Amino acid sequence: MDIPRSRSMRSTSLRDTDSRLTESERIEGAGSWDAIEWTKIDPVSRSVPQGLQHFLLEAEEVIVEEYGVVLVNTDEAGTLFVTNFRLLFLSDGSRHIIGLGTIPLATIEKFNKIVMKLPSGPRQIDKTPSQRLLQVIGKDMRIIVFGFRSRTKQRRAVYDALLRCTRPARLWDLYAFACGRSRFGNTNPKERLLNEYFRLLGLKSPQASARTIEDGSSVVSNECWRISNVNSNYTMCATYPFALLVPKSISDIEIQQACTFRARCRLPVITWCDPGTRAVLARSSQPLVGLMMNMRSNADEKLVAALLTQLIGTKEQKRKLYIADARPRKNALANGAMGGGSESSANYFQSEIVFFGIDNIHAMRESLSRLRDYVDTHGATSSDGMSSFLRHGGWTWGGGNLSSMSASVSTLGDSGWLIHVQSVLAGSSWIAARVALESATVLVHCSDGWDRTTQLVSLASLLLDPYYRTIIGFQALIEKDWLAFGHPFSDRAGMPIASGSGSMPFELSRQSSTGSLSPSPMRQASGSFPSQAPSPSHAQNNYSPIFLQWVDCVSQLLRMYPFAFEFSSAFLVDLLDCVLSCRFGNFLCNSEKERQQAGISDSCGCLWMYLADLRASEGSSHVHYNLFYDPTKHEGPLLPPAAALAPTVWPQFHLRWTCPSEAQAGEVEAICRNMAKKISELQKAKEVAEAKAKETTSTVESLTVELRNEKLSSSSAWNLTKRARKEIAAIKRAMQSLGCKIHFSEDSECVGIENNAAGIPQKSIYSASDEESSGYFQHDNKSDMSVFDTVLADDPVNPITRVCESICPLRTRDGGCRWPDAECARFGSEFVGLKANFNALDRLSIYDSYFQPE
Repeated sequence: MDIPRSRSMRSTSLRDTDSRLTESERIEGAGSWDAIEWTKIDPVSRSVPQGLQHFLLEAEEVIVEEYGVVLVNTDEAGTLFVTNFRLLFLSDGSRHIIGLGTIPLATIEKFNKIVMKLPSGPRQIDKTPSQRLLQVIGKDMRIIVFGFRSRTKQRRAVYDALLRCTRPARLWDLYAFACGRSRFGNTNPKERLLNEYFRLLGLKSPQASARTIEDGSSVVSNECWRISNVNSNYTMCATYPFALLVPKSISDIEIQQACTFRARCRLPVITWCDPGTRAVLARSSQPLVGLMMNMRSNADEKLVAALLTQLIGTKEQKRKLYIADARPRKNALANGAMGGGSESSANYFQSEIVFFGIDNIHAMRESLSRLRDYVDTHGATSSDGMSSFLRHGGWTWGGGNLSSMSASVSTLGDSGWLIHVQSVLAGSSWIAARVALESATVLVHCSDGWDRTTQLVSLASLLLDPYYRTIIGFQALIEKDWLAFGHPFSDRAGMPIASGSGSMPFELSRQSSTGSLSPSPMRQASGSFPSQAPSPSHAQNNYSPIFLQWVDCVSQLLRMYPFAFEFSSAFLVDLLDCVLSCRFGNFLCNSEKERQQAGISDSCGCLWMYLADLRASEGSSHVHYNLFYDPTKHEGPLLPPAAALAPTVWPQFHLRWTCPSEAQAGEVEAICRNMAKKISELQKAKEVAEAKAKETTSTVESLTVELRNEKLSSSSAWNLTKRARKEIAAIKRAMQSLGCKIHFSEDSECVGIENNAAGIPQKSIYSASDEESSGYFQHDNKSDMSVFDTVLADDPVNPITRVCESICPLRTRDGGCRWPDAECARFGSEFVGLKANFNALDRLSIYDSYFQPE
């Protein structure tokens, strides 16, 4: 479908005043359809607002845009866009997208044109222009009505665009292929199916990969069951997955023989097994017993018997077999005329046949349609732009109009939707109870084994296995029982199949209906829209809300067991919206084989990745998570009693368009979610504060260690200073004993040594760098006595001469001496004695013995 993209949509901003409709272009009147004056709207030509590009999805292109369109439901004027993905309504007042008027094209079930005439004045007979309306009915419980300006081709342009885009001739024309994988890339669904099989078998095998699928290494088994690749090329059964879970005692040849006895070769295979009791939940299609109901198959009977393993703890005693036929008994007998039918308990060992009486796909489609009309009629606001209060002259609830209240309740019951939901819930609960309480094997089938059968086995598995009540497990359950086992999503959703040659599943009426304005302008007395002629292809209409009904059943269980499910009702609503919109490729086509042939996983985005990306933005506080989930409360199966299976209208889905305030989550849940967010924020703030406190504590400890080291260094330096003072005092006394007087400057440097006899001061060769305290020298750790040691060591032959030359203050530059020889000899003699005394004191530990700390 090659449709040129409008380039004018990029020209102006949404916030520009020029892009808004003037007062004369807007619809006059407020509150009701009767007050709208269509003749006051003048056709205006302008480009598409540039700001719209912020609302468009990736690869979404505008096909048609029409200004001055009225959303009758809310009596709001705006701009209507038809893109390659959805019908988008932009309000002229708020410049925001209106959710009610924005619906994906694939979600549209049908639409038609309606022409209604406004009442004429007394002198304007037949001169008042007609109201030109377009009614759009969605699969998601909404009925939308758009009003267009008269004497324009706006409605025709939108109608023709919808005809082209909602009924694409080929699968590749869907938006999912135009968007591509984007950032929601899809992984191989075959790998996910094998991983679920491994879990059911209790095998701790490595994760499946493309290599394990290609080389056949995925064919594994345990004591009772095995994975068979007999259908790897889909030659045995085109609607079954490539890998099947079958009894270990049955060979592939016997499987091929048994498949011919079942409709569409959908033979009995295992869909869930209990690793503890070895009870089995199996599925198939109806047996081909013939018109006389007497045809048998040894291979089929042997395969079914192999499902009955021995009971644990008993000897040669097999468990009981229940064959659950989802159809009413009369429908099963009627299928005998076409070769189908049901089994005979006499042909299957220790078996019992049970009929659940669930109606077919056509009954479900009509039931949902009646429920949709009921909700639209009795909702707070509906497609005629009137509230329930205005329509009935008083509130239908709370004592305003009792007769109207009773009539509405009767209409809800007549829709039959809740009865059908209850039938599916009751059948699934019965199956789960037989498996859990009796450890029995249950074989479930209907006619083809892909509609009612899928509903029952998947819902029973959800009740039996807590893993399926988590988000990841729920995904695995849908992929196994709905996608892999061939529920025809394309036929049930009204989308083209992979070959593109299939007939369209629903009729879009091309006939316009003309009528006079009734008191409620959009409704007849019965509360329904003006009727269309019945479609001749109604019997061939394969559209049916089977998957929607199953999700509705899950929501009922979530209401009954609020602690058992990790996901919330909001998650189920988002899941349904994604499935109905066909935005992603997971639910396209009718089988795994068709999706593989079309290359869906390589060409389209993945719904599961998209939902996971939504949850990643807020973590555990996201609305997809159930605040009350507690897996410890329901660790085993859920077995609701019959009295508890009383379904109600699902407000979050059924009432969200007509009763938006009632459709919101309960006040308690909203308060709890807000509290959870606040607690999460406080927890994060606490973690940040704890990290800062830990960092501060670490810094304080480091500073404490440094301070302790500084104190130790200071104490050591003080001790060294004391020792140095004592050494200096000793040297001073030694120098004084030699008859010398030492002079110090103000900066504690030794400036000279004076001989007491001669009295001639000379500049000393010594200096002190430390302060003088109490008449003592302060200097480094090494004593100045080391000078004498150095002098003696330099000249071992004549040490006295070396000492004299080094320290004599009267030594002349030419080597002469001004001291008398006698005085020099006496000084040398005294020095030798001083050196001997010093060495003796050093050997006697002079520091410890004589110079104790004061």
